[in-house]
Amino acid sequence: MMSLPPPPPEPAEHLPFPRQSRYQRRKRSVAWWPLFLGWVIGLSGALHYAWNVAPVAQFDTVPRQLRPEAKADYAIAAALQFAYDSDLSKAVERMIALNLGPDPFQALADIACDLARGGYVDSTAGLRAVRTLRTFYQLQGKQGCADQLIPDADVAAIVTVVVPTATSTLTPPPSKTPPPQASPTALNLLVIPTNPPRRLYQGRVIGTYCDVELSGLIEVYVQDFQGRPLPGERVRVRWDGGSDVFVVGLKPERGPNYADFQMEEGRGYIVDMPGLSDPLPSPLVANSCTTTTGQTAITSYRVIFTQIG
Repeated sequence: MMSLPPPPPEPAEHLPFPRQSRYQRRKRSVAWWPLFLGWVIGLSGALHYAWNVAPVAQFDTVPRQLRPEAKADYAIAAALQFAYDSDLSKAVERMIALNLGPDPFQALADIACDLARGGYVDSTAGLRAVRTLRTFYQLQGKQGCADQLIPDADVAAIVTVVVPTATSTLTPPPSKTPPPQASPTALNLLVIPTNPPRRLYQGRVIGTYCDVELSGLIEVYVQDFQGRPLPGERVRVRWDGGSDVFVVGLKPERGPNYADFQMEEGRGYIVDMPGLSDPLPSPLVANSCTTTTGQTAITSYRVIFTQIG
């Protein structure tokens, strides 16, 4: 009897998969805890960088949009500028722009009161600033607790030093009338102590640019030794035949510690903080420049004064 041929092998697709095949392994669930932990670490790092390393600078801010503490800095800067240029209408306009309420001058008195009660007046600059703000609202007939909390401007104490000088007494001859007894004489010395500046700054140019809309500007920023903005400080610009003093912080749309000065083409300007810093090493010259679009403008400078003491 003829034997039958063996049946043909089954197609590979009909064969069962091996038990250890990766296609039959049970799928693992997502590891949520490492994912959540990585998300928290990434978010924390991003917030630290945004808040401390590279905080976002706010621009295009009008005075009424400032926070309460920033409004106080702006009011002090406006009062300091008024103390220098005596432009009352401009100072009143700046105070009204803060939108402090129906009686802005009484609101200034309340701001000075809050500053006088806090640690703002612990420094010489803070004490001078609050005194200036107090003088401004007092001129408008307003009163506040700063009138009693803040003493008047310091008057240099005059110290009288009495140095006795001994005078020898001679024995008179018997036949003459004895002279009157000599008494020590007092030598009065007037000693007027001086107070050296408690804070010093160092200025430097951090960059130049050429722009038609911002042509010929000296942009000035003032900061403390930690890089924090310091509003209300005075900056002086001098040139051949003139000078100008202005206060930083009166243009909050450009920054809380910002001020600028418009130059004239061809002039050289010396920039410093009067009584608080040396002038910049070299004058800032208003030379002509060409923009990237081929337009002609005047070179602009960015200057920063940093607290060093």
